[in-house]
Amino acid sequence: MMNTRTWHLAPLMAGILLAGQATASQLVPPPGYYAPVEVRGKDGGSCKAPPKPYTAKLEFRSKYEGSDKARATLNPEAEKAFREKTADITDMERGVSKMVTDYLRKGQRTQLECSLQWLGSWAQANALLSTEYNHTGKSMRKWALGSMASAYLQLKFSDSRPLAAYGSQARLIESWFSHLADQVVKDWSGLPLKKVNNHAYWAAWSVMATAVATNRRDLYDWSVDQFRVAAAQVDDQGFLPNELKRRQRALAYHNYALPPLAMIASFAQANGQDLRDENDGALKRLGERVLEGVDDQDAFEDRTGENQDMGELKKHTKFAWLEPWCALYGCAPKTLAWKDEMGPYTTFRLGGDVTRVFHPKREGGS
Repeated sequence: MMNTRTWHLAPLMAGILLAGQATASQLVPPPGYYAPVEVRGKDGGSCKAPPKPYTAKLEFRSKYEGSDKARATLNPEAEKAFREKTADITDMERGVSKMVTDYLRKGQRTQLECSLQWLGSWAQANALLSTEYNHTGKSMRKWALGSMASAYLQLKFSDSRPLAAYGSQARLIESWFSHLADQVVKDWSGLPLKKVNNHAYWAAWSVMATAVATNRRDLYDWSVDQFRVAAAQVDDQGFLPNELKRRQRALAYHNYALPPLAMIASFAQANGQDLRDENDGALKRLGERVLEGVDDQDAFEDRTGENQDMGELKKHTKFAWLEPWCALYGCAPKTLAWKDEMGPYTTFRLGGDVTRVFHPKREGGS
């Protein structure tokens, strides 16, 4: 029989054990997300009004409207219409990312409060949650979620604890992210393999960022499952069959598939799950295939029968995936030199300053 003292201690010990279990199960980002605010700058400046929350149907024209199955020929008129109708969403993504990045670099509280005000206004309006959407619309939803949630992560986990005084705003924003992620899961689950391509990988990245921001293991598991589907698609030579279908844009789309996959693998590693060996090192094989393709497009041209369009690959930000990828695998000196020459990398679709997170010595170009 339990004596009186032991009986009184039992709830305390149970609480300690539960607290330990909660800590052990807490989802976390890679170490770079804990970086403190770099400078405690003077407050100043004003907060620009946020873009109008987008609550309408997520039905947009595709910039490849009218193209054949390759979906590789741009339609200028449709692209213009798409840009105009999605301008508020893109402004939201870019704006939040920039404000968070500026706050972490300069420490101006105005930037912090403004980013929370923007996110809070869209959260209160239940923006981007329409269940009436087309393919381009659901694509915009997952891109926007990934951009915002990954920027927010840097505030949530920073050792400077910038969100400590903003609990109610943080809860509102995280609840909205959680609902968005649930819808993204619905949008992108159950696709036939022939339709699983870079869009599904970006969806998985948005869900991973949200999983860690909201500590939801179910979202984390879904993202990892999608990574495994992607890894299984990479063939022995490092090609993705569904991106080869993009013909003259095949190399560009192989490259575009890498950022979300490298980020998911990095987040999984931070949570004790090593995805680097999935399908005999598929992610490494894919990255190496793209790097070789940038130097020499012959292999892609042989597989597609088309000269490769290198326009997108002239943009250095398109190679932001090298930061998490080199952190995962270690890169050859030549690749590291090339990466550092092009960096530092800032891209709103991965939350902002990727170099600051994965390779801080290069942040700011130093």
